[in-house]
Formats: sequence, C-alpha cells, structure tokens
Amino acid sequence: MNADYAARLVSLTTAHIADACIRVDIPVRCAPAGTRPLAAGARVAGRVLPARHAGSVDVFLEAFEHAREGDVLVVDNGGRTDQACIGDLVVAEAKAAGVAGLLVWGLHRDTADILAIGLPVFSLGAIPTGPLELAPRDSQALTSARVGEHTVSTGDVVLADDDGAVFLPDDRVAEILDVADGICDAERRQAERIRSGNILRQQVEFASFLDNRKRNANLTFREHLRTVGGAIEE
Repeated sequence: MNADYAARLVSLTTAHIADACIRVDIPVRCAPAGTRPLAAGARVAGRVLPARHAGSVDVFLEAFEHAREGDVLVVDNGGRTDQACIGDLVVAEAKAAGVAGLLVWGLHRDTADILAIGLPVFSLGAIPTGPLELAPRDSQALTSARVGEHTVSTGDVVLADDDGAVFLPDDRVAEILDVADGICDAERRQAERIRSGNILRQQVEFASFLDNRKRNANLTFREHLRTVGGAIEE
C-alpha cells in the first residue's frame, strides 16, 4: 500500500471503510469488539505485518527483519486474556523498525511506558503478567495472523481507530477508498444540515419512504437511501 492510500485511510473512520466494503460487496472483516487503542483518538493504517505469538518475543523480532516502513504489526495471541504478549520493549523495537503501530488479538502490559513511546497500540486490554508458557511455533507464524474469526496476511491492509479495526484486501483499497470518501462527504453534509435545522427525516425524505413501502412491502430503507443520496447505513 502506498503512502497516499495510507494518508487517505487515516482521514476516514473504520465505520466509513466498513460501510464502503458493504457497498462494493466485499466481506466486512473487523477485529473483535473490545479492540481499542491505549490512547484515545489514536489511529493507524498500513499493510498487515503478521506474527503468531507462541510465548516468546523472537517471532516479533523476526517479523521486524522483514518490515516495510508504515507496516502495522498484527499479533495473533489467540485472543487470550490470561497473559500479555507484548510490552514496551517490543513496541520500542517496532518504532525503531519503522512500523506504524500494533494491533494485538490479545493483551498488552507496560501501559505507561508504551504511551510514552507514542506508537499507536490496539489490544483487548492490559494485564501485568507476560507469557505463561512456550508453545510449538506455528508454521504460518510470519505469513498470517488470526484476529477473531478472520485470518489476515501481508495481502491485507488494516485501519484502526477508537471503534476498533477493519481489514481490507490490498488489491481493492483504491476502490474502497473512493466509495468511503463519498460516504464520508455525504455524512458530513447531512450532519451540517441537521445543525442548520434541516432534520434527517426531511433530508432522506422519510415520509416518502413510508408511503412507498405501503405500495411495495419489500422496499428497504437502504434502497431508498441510494435513490436520495443518503449515507446513514452504508
């Protein structure tokens, strides 16, 4: 993913991107609910740099050997909530390697020190204890990572913000961005009009939708929105 795409991504929200995926018929792949940044307002976008944790930091150090500037380290720790798999040293090393941020399917520790480093980190939360045991290393440890029900790889891009994280295929980024930009612009205009006194029901011609639905019970609100240029749901 080039720098221009990364800049455009971070100017949008995960909600815009998720809605755009629906619009262009791409499966929406989100990190599990509860994935949040350590620092409120943090945002990061970049190519996925996958790593499957097995109880030792060596997998992260090896991933950094192959990192590209602006990558996002996506850590698969199986969603475990009994141990942290990354701490301040891994985050500091990630920053030194040019990584743009970290997304962890699991927990972190050393919160204060990580915040001082200033690199965006997203996880399911914090716990004091580190890895509790070593496990056999997965054969896919550096080629893919599981995040909830989804498996992602270097062929994917991630955007994360206060709402969580969403993954999209690298070869569809341009298409998704164009649609997401349109959704963002439409929502911004609608919000400005609400503040000016033109309520949303008027903007989306909701009374007309209700009348049309009486004549066509199969008419959906999304279909109606597309005819009037609304951007509430997707």
